[in-house]
Amino acid sequence: MEGSGSSGPKIANPAPLGLAGFAMTTFVLSMVNANLVSPGDTGVVLGLALAYGGFAQLLAGMWEFKTGNTFGAVAFTSYGAFWIATWLLLTFNAGGLANADHGISLYFWAWAIFTAYMSVAALRVSGSVLLVFVLLTATFIFLAIGQNNLPLSGHDTMHTIGGFLGLATAAAAWYASFGAVVNSTFGKEVVPLFAFKR
Repeated sequence: MEGSGSSGPKIANPAPLGLAGFAMTTFVLSMVNANLVSPGDTGVVLGLALAYGGFAQLLAGMWEFKTGNTFGAVAFTSYGAFWIATWLLLTFNAGGLANADHGISLYFWAWAIFTAYMSVAALRVSGSVLLVFVLLTATFIFLAIGQNNLPLSGHDTMHTIGGFLGLATAAAAWYASFGAVVNSTFGKEVVPLFAFKR
C-alpha cells in the first residue's frame, strides 16, 4: 500500500503502521478463534482493537489520503473502523442479544464482501498485500459460516478454521509491514514484496 507522494513536505509511508496494527490485533483475536487460547481471554483483544487495530489504522488511513493513495486510504480507514466496531460489540456484549449469532454472521459476511472487492484492487498493489486480502476474505467467510450455527454447518469447526486463516492473514500482514519498513529504512528492496508492474 505504497503512497504515491505529493507536493509539499514529504510524509512517511503510513502503510507499515496500518499493516502492523491490523496484523497484531488479528493475530490475538485469531488465537482465540482458533481455540489456541481460552475464549475467556477475548477481553485481552479489547485494548488492541481500540488503540492499535482501531485508532492507529484509522490514522494510517487518513495519512494515506494525504499521500493520494486511494487504496491504502480506503483499506486502513475501513479496517480501523472494523476494529473499533468490534471493540464496541465485545465491550457491550453483542453476544447477549437475541439472535446475536445471525447478526454477527451478517457482520462477517458484509466484511467478506468488502474484502473481496478490495482483493480485486490489490491486484494492482503487490503480491504481499494481495495475499493479505485473499486470506482475510476467506477468514471472514469461515467466521460467518461458523457464527451462523446452522445445522450441518460444522459451527465449531468452521469457526476454528476461520481462526487459523486469521493467523495466516496476520502473518501475511506482518510480513508486508516488515518488508515495507525495512525496505524504507535501508533505502532499497531488502525484503521482496512482489510489487505488481503498472
